[in-house]
Amino acid sequence: MDSPLIELIDVKKSFGPVSVLKGVSLKVFPGKITALVGDNGAGKSTLIKGLAGVQPYDEGEVKFDGQPVALHNPREASRLGIEVVYQDLALCDNLDIVQNMFLGREETTLGTFDEGQMEREASETLRSLSVRTVKSVRQKVSSLSGGQRQTVAIARSVLKSARVVILDEPTAALGVAQTEQVLALVKRLAEKGVGVLMISHNLVDVFQVADYISVLYLGQMVASIETSATTSDDVVGYITGSKTYTGASI
Repeated sequence: MDSPLIELIDVKKSFGPVSVLKGVSLKVFPGKITALVGDNGAGKSTLIKGLAGVQPYDEGEVKFDGQPVALHNPREASRLGIEVVYQDLALCDNLDIVQNMFLGREETTLGTFDEGQMEREASETLRSLSVRTVKSVRQKVSSLSGGQRQTVAIARSVLKSARVVILDEPTAALGVAQTEQVLALVKRLAEKGVGVLMISHNLVDVFQVADYISVLYLGQMVASIETSATTSDDVVGYITGSKTYTGASI
Protein backbone atom coordinates (compact mmCIF):
# COMPACT_ATOMS: atom_id res chain seq x y z
CA MET A 1 0.00 0.00 0.00
CA ASP A 2 1.29 3.49 -0.89
CA SER A 3 1.93 6.05 1.83
CA PRO A 4 -1.13 8.21 2.46
CA LEU A 5 -1.35 11.65 0.89
CA ILE A 6 -3.39 12.86 3.85
CA GLU A 7 -3.35 11.42 7.33
CA LEU A 8 -5.45 12.74 10.19
CA ILE A 9 -4.34 11.61 13.63
CA ASP A 10 -6.70 11.96 16.60
CA VAL A 11 -8.29 15.22 15.40
CA LYS A 12 -10.90 16.85 17.61
CA LYS A 13 -13.39 19.65 17.13
CA SER A 14 -15.94 21.15 19.51
CA PHE A 15 -18.49 23.93 19.23
CA GLY A 16 -18.97 25.28 22.72
CA PRO A 17 -19.86 22.34 24.97
CA VAL A 18 -20.71 20.07 22.00
CA SER A 19 -17.91 17.71 20.99
CA VAL A 20 -18.37 16.91 17.28
CA LEU A 21 -15.11 15.11 16.46
CA LYS A 22 -13.78 12.97 19.30
CA GLY A 23 -10.33 11.93 18.19
CA VAL A 24 -10.76 10.92 14.56
CA SER A 25 -8.05 9.32 12.41
CA LEU A 26 -8.30 8.98 8.64
CA LYS A 27 -6.08 8.22 5.63
CA VAL A 28 -6.49 9.21 1.99
CA PHE A 29 -4.22 7.50 -0.54
CA PRO A 30 -3.02 8.69 -3.96
CA GLY A 31 -4.93 7.14 -6.84
CA LYS A 32 -7.50 5.63 -4.48
CA ILE A 33 -11.10 6.49 -3.57
CA THR A 34 -11.96 6.55 0.12
CA ALA A 35 -15.66 6.76 0.97
CA LEU A 36 -16.57 8.55 4.18
CA VAL A 37 -19.96 7.40 5.41
CA GLY A 38 -22.06 7.98 8.49
CA ASP A 39 -25.51 9.05 9.59
CA ASN A 40 -26.60 12.68 9.83
CA GLY A 41 -24.78 14.29 12.75
CA ALA A 42 -21.89 11.83 12.66
CA GLY A 43 -19.38 14.63 11.98
CA LYS A 44 -18.68 14.20 8.26
CA SER A 45 -19.17 17.86 7.33
CA THR A 46 -17.04 19.06 10.24
CA LEU A 47 -14.29 16.65 9.24
CA ILE A 48 -14.08 17.89 5.64
CA LYS A 49 -14.34 21.55 6.68
CA GLY A 50 -11.26 21.00 8.82
CA LEU A 51 -9.41 19.51 5.85
CA ALA A 52 -10.50 22.46 3.73
CA GLY A 53 -9.21 24.94 6.31
CA VAL A 54 -12.69 26.39 6.78
CA GLN A 55 -13.06 25.27 10.41
CA PRO A 56 -9.61 24.28 11.72
CA TYR A 57 -9.44 21.37 14.13
CA ASP A 58 -8.98 22.13 17.83
CA GLU A 59 -6.54 19.28 18.46
CA GLY A 60 -4.76 16.48 16.64
CA GLU A 61 -2.31 16.26 13.78
CA VAL A 62 -2.68 16.62 10.03
CA LYS A 63 0.00 15.16 7.77
CA PHE A 64 0.34 15.77 4.05
CA ASP A 65 2.83 13.59 2.18
CA GLY A 66 4.09 12.44 5.56
CA GLN A 67 4.84 15.96 6.79
CA PRO A 68 2.88 17.77 9.53
CA VAL A 69 0.92 20.72 8.14
CA ALA A 70 -1.35 23.43 9.52
CA LEU A 71 -4.65 24.15 7.81
CA HIS A 72 -5.79 27.45 9.26
CA ASN A 73 -7.65 28.70 6.17
CA PRO A 74 -8.78 27.54 2.70
CA ARG A 75 -5.79 29.21 1.02
CA GLU A 76 -3.38 26.94 2.92
CA ALA A 77 -5.38 23.85 1.94
CA SER A 78 -5.54 24.95 -1.70
CA ARG A 79 -1.78 25.61 -1.75
CA LEU A 80 -1.23 21.95 -0.85
CA GLY A 81 -3.58 20.84 -3.60
CA ILE A 82 -6.63 20.04 -1.46
CA GLU A 83 -9.84 20.95 -3.29
CA VAL A 84 -13.43 20.51 -2.09
CA VAL A 85 -16.56 20.15 -4.23
CA TYR A 86 -19.41 20.96 -1.87
CA GLN A 87 -22.92 19.62 -2.34
CA ASP A 88 -24.27 23.00 -3.49
CA LEU A 89 -21.45 23.13 -6.13
CA ALA A 90 -21.12 26.95 -5.78
CA LEU A 91 -21.57 27.58 -9.51
CA CYS A 92 -22.86 30.85 -11.02
CA ASP A 93 -25.78 30.18 -13.38
CA ASN A 94 -25.28 33.42 -15.30
CA LEU A 95 -21.67 32.58 -16.24
CA ASP A 96 -20.41 30.06 -18.77
CA ILE A 97 -18.29 26.98 -18.02
CA VAL A 98 -14.94 28.72 -18.57
CA GLN A 99 -15.90 31.65 -16.35
CA ASN A 100 -17.03 29.30 -13.60
CA MET A 101 -13.90 27.16 -13.76
CA PHE A 102 -11.65 30.23 -13.42
CA LEU A 103 -13.84 32.28 -11.09
CA GLY A 104 -11.56 34.11 -8.65
CA ARG A 105 -8.37 32.85 -10.31
CA GLU A 106 -8.62 34.26 -13.82
CA GLU A 107 -5.65 34.22 -16.19
CA THR A 108 -4.57 37.74 -17.15
CA THR A 109 -2.33 39.29 -19.78
CA LEU A 110 -1.36 42.96 -19.51
CA GLY A 111 -4.08 43.54 -16.95
CA THR A 112 -6.94 42.00 -18.94
CA PHE A 113 -8.49 38.54 -18.84
CA ASP A 114 -6.82 36.10 -21.23
CA GLU A 115 -10.02 34.48 -22.50
CA GLY A 116 -8.21 32.35 -25.06
CA GLN A 117 -5.83 30.83 -22.52
CA MET A 118 -8.63 30.14 -20.05
CA GLU A 119 -10.77 28.51 -22.75
CA ARG A 120 -7.87 26.29 -23.82
CA GLU A 121 -7.12 25.23 -20.24
CA ALA A 122 -10.78 24.54 -19.48
CA SER A 123 -11.14 22.45 -22.64
CA GLU A 124 -7.94 20.52 -21.90
CA THR A 125 -9.02 19.79 -18.32
CA LEU A 126 -12.37 18.42 -19.47
CA ARG A 127 -10.63 16.42 -22.20
CA SER A 128 -8.12 14.96 -19.72
CA LEU A 129 -11.05 13.68 -17.66
CA SER A 130 -12.68 12.22 -20.80
CA VAL A 131 -15.72 14.47 -20.39
CA ARG A 132 -17.85 14.31 -23.52
CA THR A 133 -21.23 15.36 -22.14
CA VAL A 134 -20.54 19.11 -22.52
CA LYS A 135 -21.08 20.50 -26.02
CA SER A 136 -19.20 23.77 -25.54
CA VAL A 137 -17.16 25.33 -22.75
CA ARG A 138 -18.98 28.56 -23.53
CA GLN A 139 -22.36 27.14 -22.50
CA LYS A 140 -24.05 29.00 -19.66
CA VAL A 141 -24.19 26.86 -16.51
CA SER A 142 -27.93 27.58 -16.33
CA SER A 143 -28.38 25.39 -19.42
CA LEU A 144 -26.62 22.35 -17.92
CA SER A 145 -28.16 19.25 -16.36
CA GLY A 146 -27.41 18.24 -12.78
CA GLY A 147 -24.80 15.72 -13.92
CA GLN A 148 -23.11 18.27 -16.18
CA ARG A 149 -22.99 20.80 -13.35
CA GLN A 150 -21.33 18.24 -11.10
CA THR A 151 -18.84 17.53 -13.91
CA VAL A 152 -17.95 21.23 -14.20
CA ALA A 153 -17.51 21.54 -10.43
CA ILE A 154 -15.19 18.51 -10.34
CA ALA A 155 -13.22 19.73 -13.37
CA ARG A 156 -12.80 23.13 -11.69
CA SER A 157 -11.30 21.41 -8.65
CA VAL A 158 -8.58 19.68 -10.71
CA LEU A 159 -7.86 22.64 -13.00
CA LYS A 160 -4.84 23.70 -10.95
CA SER A 161 -3.29 20.27 -10.39
CA ALA A 162 -5.23 19.18 -7.31
CA ARG A 163 -3.69 16.28 -5.42
CA VAL A 164 -6.69 15.56 -3.20
CA VAL A 165 -10.32 16.12 -4.18
CA ILE A 166 -13.05 15.93 -1.55
CA LEU A 167 -16.53 15.31 -2.96
CA ASP A 168 -19.57 16.03 -0.78
CA GLU A 169 -22.48 13.84 -1.90
CA PRO A 170 -21.55 14.03 -5.62
CA THR A 171 -24.55 11.97 -6.82
CA ALA A 172 -27.24 13.47 -4.58
CA ALA A 173 -30.40 14.34 -6.54
CA LEU A 174 -29.05 12.90 -9.82
CA GLY A 175 -30.85 10.42 -12.04
CA VAL A 176 -29.49 6.98 -12.89
CA ALA A 177 -27.69 7.95 -16.11
CA GLN A 178 -26.21 11.13 -14.61
CA THR A 179 -25.06 9.21 -11.53
CA GLU A 180 -23.19 6.75 -13.74
CA GLN A 181 -21.49 9.64 -15.57
CA VAL A 182 -20.34 11.25 -12.33
CA LEU A 183 -19.11 7.97 -10.82
CA ALA A 184 -17.14 7.28 -14.00
CA LEU A 185 -15.57 10.74 -13.64
CA VAL A 186 -14.68 10.01 -10.00
CA LYS A 187 -12.90 6.82 -11.12
CA ARG A 188 -10.96 8.77 -13.75
CA LEU A 189 -9.83 11.23 -11.08
CA ALA A 190 -8.29 8.36 -9.14
CA GLU A 191 -6.73 6.91 -12.29
CA LYS A 192 -4.90 10.23 -12.72
CA GLY A 193 -3.29 9.69 -9.31
CA VAL A 194 -5.55 12.04 -7.37
CA GLY A 195 -6.55 11.00 -3.86
CA VAL A 196 -10.34 11.11 -3.64
CA LEU A 197 -12.40 11.40 -0.45
CA MET A 198 -16.09 10.89 -1.26
CA ILE A 199 -18.81 11.60 1.27
CA SER A 200 -21.95 9.68 0.40
CA HIS A 201 -25.14 8.26 1.88
CA ASN A 202 -25.58 5.98 -1.14
CA LEU A 203 -23.92 2.66 -0.33
CA VAL A 204 -24.60 1.34 -3.84
CA ASP A 205 -22.40 4.15 -5.21
CA VAL A 206 -19.83 3.57 -2.46
CA PHE A 207 -19.44 -0.13 -3.22
CA GLN A 208 -19.29 0.60 -6.94
CA VAL A 209 -16.29 2.96 -6.84
CA ALA A 210 -14.60 3.10 -3.42
CA ASP A 211 -11.36 1.29 -2.60
CA TYR A 212 -11.75 1.97 1.12
CA ILE A 213 -14.66 2.80 3.42
CA SER A 214 -14.33 4.83 6.62
CA VAL A 215 -17.33 5.02 8.94
CA LEU A 216 -18.05 7.85 11.35
CA TYR A 217 -20.44 7.27 14.25
CA LEU A 218 -21.22 10.08 16.68
CA GLY A 219 -17.91 11.80 16.08
CA GLN A 220 -15.73 8.70 16.22
CA MET A 221 -14.17 6.65 13.42
CA VAL A 222 -15.55 3.20 14.12
CA ALA A 223 -14.27 1.40 11.00
CA SER A 224 -11.74 1.95 8.21
CA ILE A 225 -11.63 -1.03 5.90
CA GLU A 226 -11.02 -2.16 2.34
CA THR A 227 -14.29 -2.24 0.42
CA SER A 228 -13.60 -5.77 -0.79
CA ALA A 229 -13.31 -6.96 2.82
CA THR A 230 -16.77 -5.89 3.98
CA THR A 231 -20.44 -5.97 2.99
CA SER A 232 -23.22 -3.43 2.75
CA ASP A 233 -25.01 -5.01 5.72
CA ASP A 234 -21.89 -4.72 7.86
CA VAL A 235 -21.39 -1.06 6.90
CA VAL A 236 -25.03 -0.28 7.76
CA GLY A 237 -24.37 -1.88 11.15
CA TYR A 238 -21.31 0.31 11.72
CA ILE A 239 -23.25 3.43 10.64
CA THR A 240 -26.14 2.73 13.02
CA GLY A 241 -24.00 1.53 15.90
CA SER A 242 -25.61 -1.92 15.95
CA LYS A 243 -22.38 -3.63 14.88
CA THR A 244 -18.81 -3.24 16.10
CA TYR A 245 -15.85 -3.50 13.77
CA THR A 246 -13.11 -5.61 15.34
CA GLY A 247 -10.58 -5.86 12.51
CA ALA A 248 -7.48 -3.82 11.84
CA SER A 249 -7.88 -0.33 10.38
CA ILE A 250 -6.22 0.63 7.10
